[in-house]
This record gives sequence, C-alpha cells and structure tokens, in this order.
Amino acid sequence: MSTVAICPNCGSKSQIKEKDGIITYKAVQDEDAFKKIGQLKAAMQKFKTKAEKLEKELEAIKSNKI
Repeated sequence: MSTVAICPNCGSKSQIKEKDGIITYKAVQDEDAFKKIGQLKAAMQKFKTKAEKLEKELEAIKSNKI
C-alpha cells in the first residue's frame, strides 16, 4: 500500500513518493479510492466465503466426533 499524507500546499490527502531526496505529492483521486475500495471488498468477500466454508467443515467434524 502506498503512503498517504496531507499535502502541505493544497491540504488534500496525497500519495507520497520520494526520489533522489525529493518528495512528490499526488492527490488521491476518487477513481483511485473507488478502485482500492473495490479491491478490498472483493478480498473481504473471498475470505468471508472461505471462513464460512471452514466453519461448516468444523461443525461437520465436531458432529462426527460426538
């Protein structure tokens, strides 16, 4: 993930990049934010599905041992 900070010139949230000791600020656009949010939602859904599958498997194992 990129480093985000407040730009000293405009006050917007910006991505920071440092090259040869020079720090540059690139404002975070709505498109970038929506793209990242979409990626996070997809990843969360993937792990949620995996967790639900594992919970069902655990319940099946517990019921067989009783």
